[in-house]
Amino acid sequence: MKQLEADIVVIAAGTAGMAAVVAAAERGARVIAFEKGATTGGTGNMGNGLFAVGSRLQIMKQVGLTKEEAFKLFMDYTHWRVDGRLVKAYIDKSANTIDWLEKMGVEFIEPAAYFPGSQFTWHIIKPSSGVPFRGSSGAAATMIKIMTDRAKKLGAQIFLQTPAKRILKKNGRIVGAIAEDASGEEIQANARAVIVATGGFGDNPEMIKKYTGYEYGHDLFSFRIPGLAGDGLRMAWEVGAMPTPMNMEIIYGTPHLENQQQIYCTLRQPGLMVNLQGERFMNEEIMVNTTFTGNAIATQKDRCAIAIYDEDTKKYYAESGVDFVSSVFQVTKADKLDAEWQQALAQGNTEVFAADSLEELARKAGINQANLEKTVAEYNVACETGRDELFHKKASYLRPIKRPRFYAGRVFPGAYGSLGGIKINYKTEVLDKDYEIIPGLYAAGVDACTIYGDSYVFILPGNTMGFAVNSGRMAGENAAAYVKAP
Repeated sequence: MKQLEADIVVIAAGTAGMAAVVAAAERGARVIAFEKGATTGGTGNMGNGLFAVGSRLQIMKQVGLTKEEAFKLFMDYTHWRVDGRLVKAYIDKSANTIDWLEKMGVEFIEPAAYFPGSQFTWHIIKPSSGVPFRGSSGAAATMIKIMTDRAKKLGAQIFLQTPAKRILKKNGRIVGAIAEDASGEEIQANARAVIVATGGFGDNPEMIKKYTGYEYGHDLFSFRIPGLAGDGLRMAWEVGAMPTPMNMEIIYGTPHLENQQQIYCTLRQPGLMVNLQGERFMNEEIMVNTTFTGNAIATQKDRCAIAIYDEDTKKYYAESGVDFVSSVFQVTKADKLDAEWQQALAQGNTEVFAADSLEELARKAGINQANLEKTVAEYNVACETGRDELFHKKASYLRPIKRPRFYAGRVFPGAYGSLGGIKINYKTEVLDKDYEIIPGLYAAGVDACTIYGDSYVFILPGNTMGFAVNSGRMAGENAAAYVKAP
């Protein structure tokens, strides 16, 4: 077995892992990172920006939100069911982390809000191409490359296609980790500290089912990034880490519309949405908030809802534009809907439907026909009067369902990935089942992200990447201090 010596081993070189590597190396620690994939960054390469409060960019844009106000918003949103000291440490560090990244060479576009009513906390990264942020561009890949180059310049060793297999513990303290390279040879890295940052279990349907209750491909259509199998959680649990409640970072959408983006976006507009019983269950205005909508859908039969619009609304979306323009998809006018509907139906997509009557639509989509007809009649009255007596949706979003054809799509919860699994304190030190620190063990990123309670804190955008970078940075700094101590 090959033997290596280091001060700190970082398990996985994703967003949190690379932040940890750089932060520890900047403090003079000898760092080794073991990464399962062929590149650094992991899921972070698909992201676009991170949360911060009080940054230079926010001050320049005159964003008045303070750290104290953000902390109160955060804790009130989660009903104080999360670690307040960890949340405070994260928020307090966030602006300095933007400075830290800028000094490395990362550039940002001005802070953004994700939807009306959310705060301007999302710091969008400027991609290396210089092209402004447009949709799911993966702009954060530029940040990952800069951090990777910085880590190498500082002397950190990054082993790609070398997954860690287990963490080593002796006399109650962490003493290193064992990994396996692409040839199958085991490598033992002896170190005084290990940082776990493996990105959760979004690619492990068995763990998703066991720990969250969702069934991937049935009532959950989440991002499934190859390699995110929960390895870090297993390794940490094996050496005594306390498991935490785990959930998914819930969003929503209609499956199998990767090539029909305009259909996908029009099924996320504030039109009519019903459950399989044919009844409305929410004010469709909240559809702009993917977390709230995903939660609402998850409480319905089969965790399924159906979004519906008619020919007139389709024409309105094509000529006048959609009501909600997503900062991710950025569809403003759905002027290719006819072609996309023809394509989707010809391809046999079983989650979208077009019909010449409500009866036909109910049969195709599996909706209770009598209830659907009653709901549509009541909804059309609301559209005519401008008063939604059931959920008080704004009159400007009330578009009747009258003229065939009728278009619909099943909508299910989705997720960016998993959250939680390893209990940490506000220093990112891993705790055992007695809430005692496991000396030398740290965790960061979504493996340890329990700060949302039951729902992503979407009112403060950028939190998942923000927590990954900041918790990774904290883990690197604190682990470096630990290994340097006598």
